[in-house]
Amino acid sequence: MSWYLPAGTSRAGNVETNITPESAGWAYSGMQVYTLEAGTNIDFELAHEECVIVPLSSQNISVTTNHGEFHLQGREGVFAAVTDWLYLPNGSSASLVADSGEVAVCTARAQSDFPACYTPAQNVPVEVRGGGKASRQVTNIATPDSFKGARKINVCEVITPGGNWSSWPPHRHDGIDGCVATNEEIYYFRIGREESLHGDPVGLGTFHVYTIDGSVDESVTVKDGDAYLVPQGYHGPTIAPPEYPMYFLNVLAGPAEDRTMAFCDDPDHHWIRQTWETQGTDPRLPYTSAHGRTQGNNS
Repeated sequence: MSWYLPAGTSRAGNVETNITPESAGWAYSGMQVYTLEAGTNIDFELAHEECVIVPLSSQNISVTTNHGEFHLQGREGVFAAVTDWLYLPNGSSASLVADSGEVAVCTARAQSDFPACYTPAQNVPVEVRGGGKASRQVTNIATPDSFKGARKINVCEVITPGGNWSSWPPHRHDGIDGCVATNEEIYYFRIGREESLHGDPVGLGTFHVYTIDGSVDESVTVKDGDAYLVPQGYHGPTIAPPEYPMYFLNVLAGPAEDRTMAFCDDPDHHWIRQTWETQGTDPRLPYTSAHGRTQGNNS
């Protein structure tokens, strides 16, 4: 069994990556990555989903909805800057047009009475987590602490500098065997080079997933544009080889009435968190901000 989706295997028209609850075999989480051409409209309706629109490598994005019109500045690429983003509740219709590039529409099955909400890049919280070679940047787009105006969906971005590990220690949120939370999770990867503003076709990394019953124990080589579905089990580490920084976009949703991103560490490796107290974080972090690459990461 594998939950790995190599780039292009879920393509549908101009949707480069198309993940729905039906295609994933679960109940809540979804994501569509659209490749845009200048002046071409992308139209979609959210009958039973709420969504978070995240520009990946697209700029000057106009979104016309039944809640009004919104303009997103976007960014040149996932390694270029922190981006602004837009939340839309279920019952929304949207028409999106941009200069070019890629936009992710992250979705969760939900009945939401929250209003549409635009968040500028400078209001998106960025933190550095971990320590030593497990240092990484976490950009909290629509997480329970950073954004209260959603019913089910959680969205964040992680940048792991080349040579570092992320998703470490391994953890799960599957509600099995006493785990406190249940979330279906999508990992969407972009792999660059040190000078990249976006993904690079030769970039690669490693991702490990294993379930407590042993039915899945898989380490895959992930490349630029790949995705991995995590319905259950421990996941981690994600490993960025030297010279190949790794970005992943996480979409999580589940049955809980209150959104959560709680998790359970693999007890064999939980002790690693204590070692971070005496380690510094990677000086290359934070990697990006709303203003662009940080000083140590200018290309």
